[in-house]
Amino acid sequence: MGGHRRPRPTRRNALNTPLAEALSAVLLVAVLAWAVVRPFGRSEAVLAVPAAGLAIATGVIPLEDAREEVARLGPVVGFLAAVLVLAHFCDVEGLFRACGAWMARWSRGRPVRLLTAVFALASVITAVLSLDATIVLLTPVVFATAARTGVRPKPQVYACTHLSNTASLLLPVSNLTNLLAFAASGLSFTRFAALMVLPWLAAIAVEYVVFRRFFAGDLAVSAPGAGERGEEPPLPLFALVTVGCTLAGFVVASGFGVDPAWVAAAGALVLAGRALLRRQATPMTVVRAAAPSFLLFVLALGVVVRAVVDNGLADALKHVLPGGTGLLALLGTAALAAVLANLINNLPAVLVLLPLAAPAGAGAVLAVLLGVNIGPNLTYAGSLATLLWRRIVHQHDHGVNLGEFTRLGLIAVPSALAVSVVALWGALHLF
Repeated sequence: MGGHRRPRPTRRNALNTPLAEALSAVLLVAVLAWAVVRPFGRSEAVLAVPAAGLAIATGVIPLEDAREEVARLGPVVGFLAAVLVLAHFCDVEGLFRACGAWMARWSRGRPVRLLTAVFALASVITAVLSLDATIVLLTPVVFATAARTGVRPKPQVYACTHLSNTASLLLPVSNLTNLLAFAASGLSFTRFAALMVLPWLAAIAVEYVVFRRFFAGDLAVSAPGAGERGEEPPLPLFALVTVGCTLAGFVVASGFGVDPAWVAAAGALVLAGRALLRRQATPMTVVRAAAPSFLLFVLALGVVVRAVVDNGLADALKHVLPGGTGLLALLGTAALAAVLANLINNLPAVLVLLPLAAPAGAGAVLAVLLGVNIGPNLTYAGSLATLLWRRIVHQHDHGVNLGEFTRLGLIAVPSALAVSVVALWGALHLF
C-alpha cells in the first residue's frame, strides 16, 4: 500500500474538453448530492456506479484510466472492508456495552466527567477501529449512557461526530482518507503514526477546550449518583486481545513490507470466525458488516473524481496549492484541503489533492490529511461520517441545530487545524 506515487499525467479524452469538464463536474455533484440526501434510504452506490459507467461510456474518462483508478483503490477498499468487519464483531463481543458501563460508572452523573470519558474513548476507538466504529457503534452507546446517568446528551453526542473526524489522524487504519494518504506518502506504518501523534493530541486538546466552553450551560447540570445503577457487562477480553494483536501485526508487517490489509483481514477473520462458530453470526452477517454497497460507492466515486481531476480541476488547483513543507506552506495546504472538503466532501477532496501534494513529500501529504480530517467538522456535507451521524441522531429523536453545529465548527475547526499543523511542522523537524 505504500510507495511514493508521482502525479498522474492528464490525458485528452474523447469528448471536447469543455464538454468533458462540464459533464464530469455534473456527475460529481449528482453523486455527492445523492450521498447527502440518500432518497428513500437507498445506498450511495445506486447513483455512483451508473455515474462512473456513464463517464466511461461517454469518453469523459478512458476505460484504461478507470481501470487504473479502481486497481489503485482496490487494496485500500479491501482494507476498509476488513476494518469494518473487525469493528462490527468487537460490538458483537460486547466491547461497546462495556465502554458504556465504564463511562457511566466513572462519570457518576457528572457531565464534565462524562464528556472527558467520551473524548478518551472516542479518540481511541476512532484511531484503532476507524471513525465508522465511533459513529455507528459508540454514538448509540453515548445516548444510552447519558440517559442512564441523567445528564444532557448534546455535548457528548456532538463529541462523537467531531472526534470521528479529528481523532482519525493517528493511524493509517483510522480513516479511509488516511489509507489513501498512507499509500501516497511512502511512509511506514510506524513512521506515519510517529509523525501524526503530536497533531492528533493537539487537535483533540483544542477540541476539548472548545467543547468545555461552548457547552458550559449543558455541562453545568449534573445528576450525582445516577451512574451507579445497572448490571455491569463482562470485559470482552478476546476482542481486546485480538485488536491488540492486530495493531502489533500492523507494526511488524510494515517492517517486512507486507501490506497491512492482510493483517486487518486476519484480525477480522479471527473475530468473525469465533462469532460463526458460536452461532452469533451467519456468513451473510459477515458480508453485510463489510458494507459492500459502500465499498462500491468508494470505487465508483474514485472513477468520477478521477474524471474531474483529469478534465481541468488538477490544473486549476496547481495554481493555488502551496509548494514545499515550510510552516506557511503546510498551513496553506491544510486550509485549502479543509475548504475543498467542505465544498465537495473530504473523500473526493483527498483523491483530488494527493497526486498534487505527493511530489512535495510526506509533510505535504500529511498536511492535506489534516485539512480533510479536521475540516469536515464545519459542515454536515464535509464528510460521510457526519452525514451518517446526523441520521443516527435523528433516529434517537434528538434534533441537530444547523446553526449551532456551524457555530461550533467555526470555533473548533480553524483553531484545531492551525494548532495541529504547527504540531505537524514540529514533528517533521523532530523526527
